This record gives sequence, C-alpha cells and structure tokens, in this order.
Amino acid sequence: MPVRLPSYLLRGVAIAGLMSLAACAPAPIYKPSPNTIAVPPNAVAQSPDRFANADVIWGGRIVQVNNFHDHSEIEILGYPLDSSQRPKVDNGGGWGRFVAVVPGYVESFDYPSGSLITLTGRITGSRNGNVGEAGYVFPTVSVAQSHVWTAAEMESGKSNVSFGIGVGVVH
Repeated sequence: MPVRLPSYLLRGVAIAGLMSLAACAPAPIYKPSPNTIAVPPNAVAQSPDRFANADVIWGGRIVQVNNFHDHSEIEILGYPLDSSQRPKVDNGGGWGRFVAVVPGYVESFDYPSGSLITLTGRITGSRNGNVGEAGYVFPTVSVAQSHVWTAAEMESGKSNVSFGIGVGVVH
C-alpha cells in the first residue's frame, strides 16, 4: 500500500522548492525607468540621433578611464546583461564600445581595466574615435549610477549543478 503524504506537507515542499530556485539568481540591481530602452551600444552607434535622451542599463568590461578637469570618461566594451544585470562575457562577442561620462573625478584604481561594470544613464549622443587604427563611433552615456562587480558577485547565484548522460565502466 503506497504511503500518502498530507496535502499541506506537499504544498510546503513545493513552496520551499520554488523559493530555493528563486533565491539562486540575485535580483537586478537597477530598476528600469519608463524611458529605458533595450538597445545594444552597437545599434545606437549606427543611428545615435534616433536614441538621444533615452535611458539605458548597460554593462561590459572596462577598457580604460580618462580623467579631465570636470569629468571622467570610462571606455567600456559592452556585453549583454543577465537577469541580475551582470555582464555576460561568455556569449562569444561584445555589443560594441561606448563611453560612460561621469561628473567629477573617477579614481581609475576603483575602475580598473578589465573589470566588469553595470550602469544606468542617459544617451547623450556619440563621438568619433579610434579603436587601434580603426575609426569607431562611440555612443556616450551620462552616468546616473554604476556598479563594478567583484569576482564573488559574478559567481553568486550561479548553479553548481549540471546534468548529463555518461557511460560508466566497472572494472
């Protein structure tokens, strides 16, 4: 005779399972505004006037920081973001470069080259520049908020469980 579990126990197990799955991925760090668009930097570079004054949540890998007398500029190689707004650098290629403009001075030690960053801001236009010897159009974003990700933050919430089919041999 099969053992039947009380329905309240089954509901409790189901709720606990769903909560543990929801706890796997951290929540997004920035809330989109009503003016936020989901367009990658390379698309904005092709027609910057079309996207002027739109809000974005972009991220990527920091290429370099340049400080000027009244602002700083962070050149970033853009990548798609995951559900927690962390840059997904393992997708096989970037989304193009952009320049994040921050008022005042930015300490390059706090924004080191190669670090991953997510930011919110408003598209303010574009500028011509170079990547190596090649001409390039960089969308510019006036930064409202930014977050440089630590290695621990990039790993948090990622599953260590994998499924597969294999062949076992017993000697």
